Amino acid sequence: MSKYEVAEPHVLGPEVVVPCCPPIAAGELSVPDAKRMAVMFKALSDPVRLRLFSKVASHPAGEACVCDIMDVGVSQPTVSHHLKKLREAGLLTSERRGTWVYYRVAPSVVAAMSAMLDLRPAAAGS
Repeated sequence: MSKYEVAEPHVLGPEVVVPCCPPIAAGELSVPDAKRMAVMFKALSDPVRLRLFSKVASHPAGEACVCDIMDVGVSQPTVSHHLKKLREAGLLTSERRGTWVYYRVAPSVVAAMSAMLDLRPAAAGS
């Protein structure tokens, strides 16, 4: 795994955040890092997707059944389309249980995106 990938929880544990890309203040982003981050931010740039992501992230159980988050003012097929886009961007994971699909925020994603946007200068030797 490279220095800037989001680690899977079984590799480093849920508390460890490995940014997917270097912090903005660390220097110019490479083309691959910029593309990787643009996909995530683009997925969140849609108001419906941002609401769905927020509903999953703030759900008391740490995961949300699609049946609990569908009330965002669009049809069920549109909700499914937006959830697919969030999964494809690496922001959500999903698990089918019977007829329902449960969603979780992907491990370390929010912290990694936040770390990427950190404007503090990188420490020497990082």
